[in-house]
Amino acid sequence: MDTLIRIKRLIIAGKIIFTEKAEDEMNRDDLTPELISEAILNAPAITKILRSRNSQSRHRETLYVIKGLTFDGLLIYTKGKILIHQQQEVFYVLISSKRSTD
Repeated sequence: MDTLIRIKRLIIAGKIIFTEKAEDEMNRDDLTPELISEAILNAPAITKILRSRNSQSRHRETLYVIKGLTFDGLLIYTKGKILIHQQQEVFYVLISSKRSTD
């Protein structure tokens, strides 16, 4: 299955959690979870795929950068990953979320 479609389905199902860093960035940029969801749902593609190492667990992970527009035309940058939580549910974990400068 296409990764962006998978992420969008997780958003629609309400399977999204925000890190403290993402919440801080959202507050600073006056963004709401609804605006973030709109931007991801309206995104035409994943902008970039990053391979990194989790600073806490030291495991390799794949991060997805998604830039999308809200219904009002606000461009929002998000960065997150797909996780298996408690071996049952899959969440899109938002690591970063802010107004895009591009």
